[in-house]
Amino acid sequence: MNFRNLILVGLMFFAGAVSAVGQDDDPVRVDSTIVRVNVGVVDQRGRPITTLDRSNFSIFEDGVKQSISKFDMTTAPFSVVMMLDMSGSTRSFRQNIQLSAARFLDALGPDDRVAVVEFYSKVNVLNDFTANRATLAHSISVANGSGDTNLYKALQLALQKLGTEGRRRKAIVVLTDGVDTEMRDDDRRQLEGLADADIPNALKPEASEALNRILNRADAQGVTIFPLALPTGDPARLADPTPRQIAMFKAARSRLKLVADRTGGTMNAINRLDQMATLYAQVAADLRALYTIEYQPSNDKRDGKWREIKVGVDDPDLISRSRQGYFAR
Repeated sequence: MNFRNLILVGLMFFAGAVSAVGQDDDPVRVDSTIVRVNVGVVDQRGRPITTLDRSNFSIFEDGVKQSISKFDMTTAPFSVVMMLDMSGSTRSFRQNIQLSAARFLDALGPDDRVAVVEFYSKVNVLNDFTANRATLAHSISVANGSGDTNLYKALQLALQKLGTEGRRRKAIVVLTDGVDTEMRDDDRRQLEGLADADIPNALKPEASEALNRILNRADAQGVTIFPLALPTGDPARLADPTPRQIAMFKAARSRLKLVADRTGGTMNAINRLDQMATLYAQVAADLRALYTIEYQPSNDKRDGKWREIKVGVDDPDLISRSRQGYFAR
């Protein structure tokens, strides 16, 4: 073998070694095991508490106390996706929606970044993340649509967009009746052929694959979701409903509640349209009152199992609210 060939062989060996090292290292990221938890704290009357620091909190995973590696106080800015249901069921009160959403913008901080997404038969991003209130107000004013409700596709898009916002605190505020068209049709198929007596307990809302994809991604990104549930999705408001309609609407409302509970948000039911602006403002206050805690789990197994999270506050008169856990993937 001449000298030139020897050099070529050496370079090929070196390149192969570098490639092998890269392949081994690529899946490993420093922050791959960091868990981020947004925590809201209120007093016994439900008023947000914004004066706490790291020393006031303790966090447990599966009953084991964890070491807090990072703590952000309420002054840290948020990236928020505001989602507006523009399906046919909301057509009669679009003006209420626009006025109420504008109230939400008024309550945000100057460095909070907001993207506005409308969903109906389509899912449209009306503006990318910005702190420019004129841009956001314009997006809210032009939101429009009709037809089906693509709620869970829109939530997937919102989470995808939040994934580009780095390590900022993240949230989704979604105004909807919760009755996703595809999921409702799936529910209807499950109820086909059943006797009326068997219908009330036939649906298992928590078993939905689309729902669990949302929950798993929100867990991984540390996103808190706040549904504002419109009265058009309330099963108690259906006019002369069949048992199947009641079951489908109850399942839809249960899924909204699961989204809020699992991510540490709250589901606010809008019983009257004139409540909408007040509830938007309350969600904005909740966002401003959230703390963010990060920790590296002492259990480093990535076995896909559920890990329960509990956040404690040293004052027994205060109530903390956070997501309930995550799957260790």
